[in-house]
Amino acid sequence: MKTPAGLQELIDDGVIDEVLRPLKSGKEASVYVVRCGDEVRCAKVYKDMGQRSFQQRVQYQEGRKVRGSRQARAIGKASKFGRKEAEAAWKNAEVDALYLLADAGVRVPRPHGYFNGVLVMELVTDADGHSAPRLGEVELSADTARAWHRILVRQVVRMLCVGLIHGDLSEYNVLATPDGPVIIDLPQVVSASGNNAARTMLRRDVGNITISLSRFAPELLDTRYAEEMWALFEQGELQPESELTGHFDVDESAVDVDSVMQSIIDAREEAIIRQQGREAALAED
Repeated sequence: MKTPAGLQELIDDGVIDEVLRPLKSGKEASVYVVRCGDEVRCAKVYKDMGQRSFQQRVQYQEGRKVRGSRQARAIGKASKFGRKEAEAAWKNAEVDALYLLADAGVRVPRPHGYFNGVLVMELVTDADGHSAPRLGEVELSADTARAWHRILVRQVVRMLCVGLIHGDLSEYNVLATPDGPVIIDLPQVVSASGNNAARTMLRRDVGNITISLSRFAPELLDTRYAEEMWALFEQGELQPESELTGHFDVDESAVDVDSVMQSIIDAREEAIIRQQGREAALAED
């Protein structure tokens, strides 16, 4: 295949030896399978984003640290320089998060360096050595679904313990491997203590995973892990190995229960629509 422009410089510098094939392409990045010596890895080539996407990402960037006060002011004003700095901060966020989370024992692809807008990292594979499928593409037994739910909740706890929330966790950002689920795609990672929407995003992350796995183990819908771990986090008592029950009594005087329940109902309806879509696609095949 023709070497993508974003990777030719890495070949010239000896960072990678060969581009083997494209893996996936999205609105924010393209990922390629590459060879580095005797190892096969993947390279994520970030795309430059337009003003529309810049505005959409503001909610995630709240509370993030930038290099200096000048950069912070420029980002806040959304000037041309500010957008450039925000773009760089957006890309760097995933790189920094991967190193931090890997060190914290979170199941993420192992990073191998960031070079000129390209993130080189571990290629997550299935039992046959092929790139691993996403969680939404596999069928699981009820026991496996419950076990993977426990694993993913524990990963979210470990992330929260180092001050981070994924911000966009779903069945599309989790890979299924023989050793269990692996979390991917972290450019929108959120500061747990610096972002006003952190609690909402945490609840959404856990809710998305719970709803996805409830296809195989419906009782998971009765758990309330997000609320439980957030309460411990606010109290400064959350630890990587904190024992969670999945039960939590909501203080109706402090929480808009109707809003929370509507969010759950909406998420469930989205899950049903996705499932119907999968079943329709299988029927056509």
